[in-house]
Order: sequence, then C-alpha cells, then structure tokens
Amino acid sequence: MEDRAISVTEASRNFADCINRTRYQGASFLLIKGGIPVARIEPAAQKPTRGAELAFALREALADVHVGEKEATSWLHDLEQARTPMPPQGSTWHF
Repeated sequence: MEDRAISVTEASRNFADCINRTRYQGASFLLIKGGIPVARIEPAAQKPTRGAELAFALREALADVHVGEKEATSWLHDLEQARTPMPPQGSTWHF
C-alpha cells in the first residue's frame, strides 16, 4: 500500500486513527513537517499467527498437563457461561 502524506499536526490530532488504520488496514503514513518528510508510520513486519500455529503451541504447552474429570467439567461449565450473551446495558452517558 502506498504512503499517504500527512502533516505532523494532522497525525498528532488523529494519532489513534492513524494507528488503527495501520494495524487493521495495512495503511502507511508519511509525516511531513515544514514541507519535509520526517517520519513514517507503517505496519510492523510481523507475520500474523495462523490458527494451526496457535493450536500447535497450545498442544505443546498443555502436553504435560493432566486434568481430572472435575476440573474438566468445571472448565466446560465456565466456557458455556462465557458464551452466553450479556444482557444489554443502559447508557451511562449523561448530557
């Protein structure tokens, strides 16, 4: 993706947006101060983790863990509770 040139002032005012666009959309920004390029915001060169890699790491981490029936049942119960939708909450904002 091509760099989008923005002023340092614009970047500071919209820093969270720039970071979110970089993280989730792969956007890159070239920061300009006084008409001169001074810095760049770009995605880190990090390979995303795939599900298969995560499953392998989990299997390795849990290889020596032995869980009894009581613990397994308790864990399943907790998982089922975590998957139930939370009730809608009222607005806490007051204008």
